[in-house]
Amino acid sequence: MTDQTSANPKNANALWGGRFEAGPSAIMEEINASIGFDKRLYAQDIQGSKAHCAMLVKQNIIPAEDGEKIIEGLDRILQEIESGHFVFSTALEDIHMNVESRLRDLIGPAAGRLHTGRSRNDQVATDFKLWVRDVALNDLEAGLAGLQEALIGQAEKNIDTVMPGFTHLQAAQPVTFGHHMLAYVEMFGRDRSRVADCKVRMNENPLGSAALAGTPYPIDRHLTSETMGFDRPAANSLDAVSDRDFALEYLNVASITAMHLSRLAEEMVIWCSAQFKFVGMSDKFSTGSSIMPQKRNPDAAELIRSKIGRIVGCYNSLMLSMKGLPLAYSKDMQEDKEPVFFAHDHLGLCVAAMTGMVADMKVFADNMRKAAGAGYITATDLADWLVTELGMPFRDAHHVVGATVKLAETMGCDLDQLPLEELQKIEPKITSAVFDVLTVEASVAARKSFGGTAPERVRESVAAAKERFLK
Repeated sequence: MTDQTSANPKNANALWGGRFEAGPSAIMEEINASIGFDKRLYAQDIQGSKAHCAMLVKQNIIPAEDGEKIIEGLDRILQEIESGHFVFSTALEDIHMNVESRLRDLIGPAAGRLHTGRSRNDQVATDFKLWVRDVALNDLEAGLAGLQEALIGQAEKNIDTVMPGFTHLQAAQPVTFGHHMLAYVEMFGRDRSRVADCKVRMNENPLGSAALAGTPYPIDRHLTSETMGFDRPAANSLDAVSDRDFALEYLNVASITAMHLSRLAEEMVIWCSAQFKFVGMSDKFSTGSSIMPQKRNPDAAELIRSKIGRIVGCYNSLMLSMKGLPLAYSKDMQEDKEPVFFAHDHLGLCVAAMTGMVADMKVFADNMRKAAGAGYITATDLADWLVTELGMPFRDAHHVVGATVKLAETMGCDLDQLPLEELQKIEPKITSAVFDVLTVEASVAARKSFGGTAPERVRESVAAAKERFLK
């Protein structure tokens, strides 16, 4: 690589101060360094440093001319990193010391003034919060909005497409495929609300808490909070530097979202099997078999289904790292970033893949309708008819319907194909009007309660979902 610039590792001991005469051993350097992963925070580190520098100047803590040099140097470092010309040094441990060392190379002693009134403890907490808020949560919000749009699109195209609804993976009652798609719209809507809640709780500024006890310098933490878009400064310096709730909450949101993705992925795996064939996956999101040419495997859905384990593992990993830590900062907390970065990357990929699959899948409405007619799926409608038309207590109606299903099994027919005289042997008050409710279409149309599967309700729900989630 040509024209490379580098944070100077010779500055490592100088940055540590006079306490350590010898450099770290190779093993200590390897276990102690975090630059391999926390360099991802470079933009946030520079953002926080610029906000801190501007505040120091305004408060007359450092000279204005040094402040100008620092800002110019930080802007140049940002350009070097984004252009790929910056060489990160393991000897300098982390993103903070790499940036500060390079700043010293660029502007000389004035760089040393930047760290006035702060510590790497509040610096890393600030950087990490900014990244979770502005990158991880914003990416998830945008991805989920796109997924909801794809689901709502399928719902709108399938308002009248009838399919079996399941409990225990057994045919229970007929629903519409549009209604089924909207169920996932609600799930991912709750995930988006958790993203918003997470942003509200985390939006307190740690910067200026210094190592753990605050600082004697007359800093203005409200100013740096405003500059970086925080609602307020964190109220307690001990808590501010040792808090990783925001990372844990993000991982919790990520875990719940991944669980919702996994449930939808499982249904897609089932639906596209030859035994169901409710939907079809294109070549974009499926693969073939090395020896069975007839197969089309839903690998994308299966991989999404499997990611939940690793994402929940990230949540558990950080929870276990934090559970026994006394206040304030401990080096254990360096283990906070990798699980968050991993969850962000893999969850983003899963959301994008699911969005593509939902938008791309082909719905086989005839197969869904055929399956909806099997398994005596309108039995509950018969019970409801007995209650509403004959005034029968529901438990008694349930018993009558059980006997009716047994009769249909014996005769090898569906409920709407039973002779009236056979039905009247079970319950003499049954009339021919019962056949009006025993079709799948009549069952679906009857579920008109708010949030129900009747096409007229689904049509309203599609419009409402667009208003709630897509504006």
